Amino acid sequence: MSGLFQEDAPPPVPSGPGLFGDAAPAPEATPYRVLARKYRPTSFADLIGQDAMVRILRNAFALNRVAHAFMLTGVRGVGKTTTARIIARALNCVGPDGTGGPTADPCGVCPNCTAILADRHPDVQEMDAASRTGVDDVREIIEATRFRPMQARKKVFVIDEVHMLSRNAFNALLKTLEEPPPHVTFIFATTELRKVPVTVLSRCQRFDLRRVPLSDLAAHFGRIAEREGLTAEPEALALIARAADGSVRDGLSLLDQAIAQASQGQPVTAAQVIEMLGLADRGMVLDLFEAVMQGKPAAVLAITDRAHELGADLGVLLQDLLELTHTLTRLKSVPALRDSPELPEAERTRGAALADALSIPVLARTWQMLLKGAAEVETAPDRRAAAEMVLIRLCHVADLPPPGDLVRRLAEGGVAALPPASPPGGGGGVRAMAGGGAVALASAGPRLAGFRDVVALAEAERQAMLSAHLLHSVHLVRFAPPVIEVRPEPDAPRDLAAKLAALLGAATGTRWTIALSTAPGEPTLAAQDRAEETARRSEAAAHPLVQAILEAFPGAEIAAVHPPPAAPEAEPPPSDDPPDDWET
Repeated sequence: MSGLFQEDAPPPVPSGPGLFGDAAPAPEATPYRVLARKYRPTSFADLIGQDAMVRILRNAFALNRVAHAFMLTGVRGVGKTTTARIIARALNCVGPDGTGGPTADPCGVCPNCTAILADRHPDVQEMDAASRTGVDDVREIIEATRFRPMQARKKVFVIDEVHMLSRNAFNALLKTLEEPPPHVTFIFATTELRKVPVTVLSRCQRFDLRRVPLSDLAAHFGRIAEREGLTAEPEALALIARAADGSVRDGLSLLDQAIAQASQGQPVTAAQVIEMLGLADRGMVLDLFEAVMQGKPAAVLAITDRAHELGADLGVLLQDLLELTHTLTRLKSVPALRDSPELPEAERTRGAALADALSIPVLARTWQMLLKGAAEVETAPDRRAAAEMVLIRLCHVADLPPPGDLVRRLAEGGVAALPPASPPGGGGGVRAMAGGGAVALASAGPRLAGFRDVVALAEAERQAMLSAHLLHSVHLVRFAPPVIEVRPEPDAPRDLAAKLAALLGAATGTRWTIALSTAPGEPTLAAQDRAEETARRSEAAAHPLVQAILEAFPGAEIAAVHPPPAAPEAEPPPSDDPPDDWET
């Protein structure tokens, strides 16, 4: 009969003499079967944590709307291959009397059910795509689909880790997958759905098998321990379930190990599981977090010494602190989670108090430092030393407020604030900025108050090369519209003066004269900008507030200093006469 705890029947024990009159051989001891195989689900009712998929498949069988191809995806150990075998039995079950049809509740006793359970049915073939990735392997399957089943109602092809198939293998499978013979069903399983071509996904009915919740896993492991005639502390089962990370198979393997570690007839205890997994006690993790947040490195190192003596991996201890930081952040953000049964008692009591005492910026900073520290531990030659260095760094920033709070405190303490940014200016027209200058495009034409306005005009007119040369390769000697006297650098183009005169003439309607001079003139606009940037940096570095910030955050530096926006220009009074700077 089927059920969660169905075990394979042992072989019959021979009775009486052997075939040639010799004594009957002594029965061999039944080999031990690991819990993950012994308690593998054999029906949809046995699957835990996959309610949505089970409901859809049950309805599909009830309505006779079973797909010809399935794609089962999920992390390892959640039941993908097990589900594929249950579907294969459901498709081929004939019932105890041999007259039944496809059913969501296979009988488990008919020849098809027993053969599929024993993995020896000729019409249910499983292929591991991790080891058979080529197009020839797929062609064997395609060739086999042409023949009708030998015993069963349906031929079922189960391809595990299907994402490992080559591109040519996928292409060879497409046509058969789209229009398979009526007696063929494909079931694919994968942990890397993104690597499966969309052309294959579109031809399959997809089911995402979810990670099994911690409470469901712990309850499941408790039932299995009871079935094995053992007792286990609830906290021990919770630790195993947490370490399983949603995988039933991983959890059962850990439970097997924990049972083997316990003395015969003794219960499985939380202390044994902690030692087995190299974990730190949950209370120790909370003690460590509190010591770090209080900035007590001596207490922190005493706790890590004790954890090391107990066999805990300090790299795993940092992972525990990361998990605790995430839990506290969730408790801080959503207080209603404190009543969740998923949380252990320690997190509900001490964790809630810590969440109330810490701010989100502090928790976020702790998360970032732990995340970086955990990566450092994985590459360090001494994991313990690297982990302790991370914790010491955390201690020394524990009493340091976040940058926003620090700036606010410094400002409230009487330190003058940086000059406030000027409000954005109004004024008519569109501005085109170039090298700090601006060209105001008024209705009568551009107002050219200086050489920077000329450069801005060139940029606004999309004369990029001319604008660049004016900015970097021209020294202004005299600016007296409509005459501009300049000294070009040797790398400036020979026709620069002609191009500039043509641009100004077209923009203003006035003839301009560009005179070349040998006088030194002013530094180029680019050089002036660099000098202004250096002066701004020096001024900013000398500001008391900036000095206080640099002192409070060792290693910080001034990345850039942006000048305040220019003050809005006053609009010229309306006049019928052209502006003075246009007169010639």
